[in-house]
Amino acid sequence: MADHADGDGVDIFVYRGGRAPQHVTHVRIDKSVEVIEENAFRDCKHLVQETHDGIRLVGVRSFYKCNSLRRINLKHVVEIGEYAFYQCVSLESVEFGDNLETIGQCAFYGCRSLQHLNLPSIITIGRGAFYKCNALTDIELSERLETIEAHSFWECKRLQRIAIPLKRILIPLDDIFRRYNQFDGCDQLITVNLVGWIHKTVASLHMESWRNEMQEEIHRINQVLPDAQTRDKTDEIKQWMDSVLDKMDHYKAEHYRYVKEGTNVLELALWKAKLGEKEEKSVDGRSKKAKVDADSARKGKRITCGADVVIKNVLPFLKLD
Repeated sequence: MADHADGDGVDIFVYRGGRAPQHVTHVRIDKSVEVIEENAFRDCKHLVQETHDGIRLVGVRSFYKCNSLRRINLKHVVEIGEYAFYQCVSLESVEFGDNLETIGQCAFYGCRSLQHLNLPSIITIGRGAFYKCNALTDIELSERLETIEAHSFWECKRLQRIAIPLKRILIPLDDIFRRYNQFDGCDQLITVNLVGWIHKTVASLHMESWRNEMQEEIHRINQVLPDAQTRDKTDEIKQWMDSVLDKMDHYKAEHYRYVKEGTNVLELALWKAKLGEKEEKSVDGRSKKAKVDADSARKGKRITCGADVVIKNVLPFLKLD
């Protein structure tokens, strides 16, 4: 269906589902549409497209080789299918929102004009999702991110910085080539920043020397990457992440040991304070006759001194995430 825009006489195709005509240039997605179907605008080489906030799913190859597409609003989209924006070479700006969780294989392959990437809620980035996005310079990824598949950012030659969460399985091995290659070919990649829990946990460590050592290890990657070979950058990032996690696990265990020792000392102090209380006096001022032996009395003090509350509540509260 085609409508006429006011004033300029431009034909606007109103998309309500199915496959759009390849000759369309201006499109408005109807408010009733939540899913842009598979191949919906495939090879619409002159498309300038508009969306609305109700789109939830962008289907497989839905904007495949839309060479003139420059901007798109995906701020309520949850999933982007495989090859959805494959070789949209003019695509400069994509507005991702807080709902996007999955980007499929090769979804933005060859989008050579895309410059910045902010994915605040992403969980999975598929194989080759941003392969050869040569204009990308900066990437902000979600602390919810669980997987960056093989070749995801391969040959993003201008990429300088990435912000990623610290997770041991974030960068899986390529089953085909038997190596880590997510950032291979990123010649200018020199900075990795960590997002999420790590900074709060480091700041909570018991010893200042531990905190300093962890900070040095976290920043070490930014000293290594500038001199790393292009094909080794992903390996360096993977090894570094494992090293940071190993050190963090060690210091968390040490922190917990110190906290437990401190809690035991506090428990003993509470117990001894209870033992030091004065004996209860009878009405005539004389001490009551003990009805239990000394050992039983000490056990009773142990129960009533509050130590059980300390062990049950204080120790877990001080344990690091």
